[in-house]
Amino acid sequence: MSFSTLPSEIQVMLFVAFLAIYLVTFLGNSLIILVTLADPMLQSPMYFFLRILSFMELGFNMVIVPKMLGTLIAQDTSISFLGCATQLYFFLSFGVAECFLLVTMAYDRYVAICSPLHYPVIMNQETCGRLAAASWFPGLIIATVSTTWLFSFPFCANNKVNHFFCDSPPVLRLVCADTARFEIYAIVGTILVVMIPCLLILCSYTLIAASILKIPSAKGKHKAFSTCSSHLVVVSLFYVSLSLTYSRPKSNNSPESKKVLSLSYTVVTPLLNPIIYSLRNNEMKNALSRTLHKALTLRKFIL
Repeated sequence: MSFSTLPSEIQVMLFVAFLAIYLVTFLGNSLIILVTLADPMLQSPMYFFLRILSFMELGFNMVIVPKMLGTLIAQDTSISFLGCATQLYFFLSFGVAECFLLVTMAYDRYVAICSPLHYPVIMNQETCGRLAAASWFPGLIIATVSTTWLFSFPFCANNKVNHFFCDSPPVLRLVCADTARFEIYAIVGTILVVMIPCLLILCSYTLIAASILKIPSAKGKHKAFSTCSSHLVVVSLFYVSLSLTYSRPKSNNSPESKKVLSLSYTVVTPLLNPIIYSLRNNEMKNALSRTLHKALTLRKFIL
């Protein structure tokens, strides 16, 4: 159903706004991937994980936004049964993977600040690769189980998904069977995916804060805090919006309010991530400047 209940003029305005956000998101995250790959000064574990985060944001955004834009401008709100299942599968895969990657990034900052002398040994290339792979694993498992289980239920005559993408709760409303076990599984899964990573990140930053407070100089404290401030802002945005969407009681969770809340982590957060990491990180700003300068020099040389 997407935003089909709104007047056509508002839908056109939403299309223009979401298209602009989508293009900026695509450009921003693509730039982060290219710059962290090309610049030799950004080959540390922190930027390795940032590159993976940008890739996840791109995938997460591409799973949802293009179809939503189509429903707004073409007024074609239909999606096939297989298409709906595929969208849910990749939405869960990227979403859960991002939750655990944020934990990995918090651990990276913990080691960098609390054990700086051992950092190159602990966060070596092999360890980073394993941590990155481990971030993907829970998402693939949860997406496979959830999607297979949900779409194996019998569906009633009503085929209207009251959302702008195929999320579990609105699809579950169309099932004409006992879904009590699946709902318990969904609640437990949400708690595990949201709460456990959130607690691990909280523990990491508690230890980081304790280490920063021990630094004698104000300049040293500021430098240490600045290395993890961008990640902390991104974590806050992601988990606050996710918690508000999936932790509210059903009585307060109307379809329209859920759509608005869902926009925060499906459209807004992927847009803000590259902006936050670019504007709040001097290394990224310098790397972007160097990359742009090299590109302009190469262009002049070719021409």
